[in-house]
Amino acid sequence: MSTVAPAVILVEPQLAENIGMTARAMANFGLSELRLVAPKNGWPKKGVREAASGAVHVLDGAQLYATVGEAIADLNFVLATTARERGQMKRVYAPDAAMEEVAARRGGGQRVGILFGRERVGLSNDEVSLADAIVTFPVTEEFPSLNLAQAVLLVSYEWRRAAGLARQRFDGAMTSTPASREAVLSLFESLESALGAAGFYPPHKRLGIIRNMRDRLHRMALTEQDVRTFRGALRALTRRATRAQGED
Repeated sequence: MSTVAPAVILVEPQLAENIGMTARAMANFGLSELRLVAPKNGWPKKGVREAASGAVHVLDGAQLYATVGEAIADLNFVLATTARERGQMKRVYAPDAAMEEVAARRGGGQRVGILFGRERVGLSNDEVSLADAIVTFPVTEEFPSLNLAQAVLLVSYEWRRAAGLARQRFDGAMTSTPASREAVLSLFESLESALGAAGFYPPHKRLGIIRNMRDRLHRMALTEQDVRTFRGALRALTRRATRAQGED
């Protein structure tokens, strides 16, 4: 499968913050082709690079167009994002299904773009009519409006998943090797000796408590680092107890 990402097309974006945050969202998930259709009050905008938080390569490569038609002229498949039902006989996708379709088309060499509308009113019906299909988000009925950059972020994330690139950057795997039986048994001895010296065990329950504590420590699947940490803590407590007894 091709991993070339689709173009993100912003139609008449107004706020520098939204364009910058859009670039940041794109860069987060591996998209880089940004097309701007008639941005309000010109381009570039003051503050846009700061809002991008380092994703300036997306801004530097942004292409300007006068109309939506010009922005999509070289594309083979176009999606229009909207939160409203437009009464147009088009396929309607959720973001995940839409990006699966995009990934499949990119794999076949097709060029794909995704239209995002104005901050206040979105895309016009005429602009939606230029697209092959619609992408809409499963938002609540009570508050369906999405910020422009948020919409781009959701689509970008689903693209990365559909393209097979959504791998976790870390997995929480142990960085220390499992403790040897020798190390675990040595920890048991140190712990039990310290607790015995502190008078922790009732005489008639000592063996049962020891077994229960060993079982609990075994369930922790201790690593070598865990054992070193526990032994260091025990040494510190033992030294403190010894000093306190000497002062008495």
